[in-house]
Amino acid sequence: MTVINSNISALYSQDALKTNARAQATAMQQLSTGSRVSSAKDDAAGLAIGQNMTSQIRGLNMAVRNLNDGVNMMQTAEGAMVEQSNMLQRMRELAVQAMNGTYSDLQRGYLNDEFQALGVQLNRISTDTKWNDQQLLAGVSATQADKQFIFQAGKDADQTITVTIGSMAPSALGVEVSALGGDVTVSTLDQATSSLTKIEEGLEAINAQRAQIGAAMNQMAYGADNLTNISSNATQSRSTIMDTDYALATTQLAKTQIISQAATAMLAQANQQPSAVMSLLKG
Repeated sequence: MTVINSNISALYSQDALKTNARAQATAMQQLSTGSRVSSAKDDAAGLAIGQNMTSQIRGLNMAVRNLNDGVNMMQTAEGAMVEQSNMLQRMRELAVQAMNGTYSDLQRGYLNDEFQALGVQLNRISTDTKWNDQQLLAGVSATQADKQFIFQAGKDADQTITVTIGSMAPSALGVEVSALGGDVTVSTLDQATSSLTKIEEGLEAINAQRAQIGAAMNQMAYGADNLTNISSNATQSRSTIMDTDYALATTQLAKTQIISQAATAMLAQANQQPSAVMSLLKG
């Protein structure tokens, strides 16, 4: 039936153009932004999943940084203990030397000069070794109690690694020299003999602490490697959900462009139909 007031064919063509225009706009947006899901209307469930995965990935990446910083911090602490251990080894040599009966107390006094200087430097290392303005080897201030360092090792609050470092001060190690107010000296044969035992105990304390720090560094290093692996896989999964598939999007864009041209041509044809009424009127 030929009518003028209601051009159904034109209405169909207009609806097709509108629908196709939305699809074309979506394809162009995906291609220009690189994101398949830019808003909830694109994929509500995908957006929620993608945001959750983004939170997980960013938390994991930050945890990796935390652990790497923790390893560097513990390496600083252990490096200082290496020097303390070296000095205690030298102090032990001096104590053994002073225990020899061929030396007089006057000569032992010469040995004691170096011994005391090493003891003072041993204390200085314990107080001056810092990371980000935090003392690492002094223990809890004043009490010299063990100090805990807690590292965030995951995206959740309870995923932590705790490293405990005791005070490496000479007084805590039992090797406080007389220059610091202690009784460790090699000025006499008896004092050298007593100091030797204390130095050996101090060395054992440092070795035990270094072993704990080494174990913690390995734990953090392996933990960071595992988090990196999880983050990489999560990033790949998020990409599947959130990122534009350019092969698919370009195909969709080409399709909508062709349909748009065809729909425009059909609309033009539909608009020409009412003109047939004029030929009837002229007849």
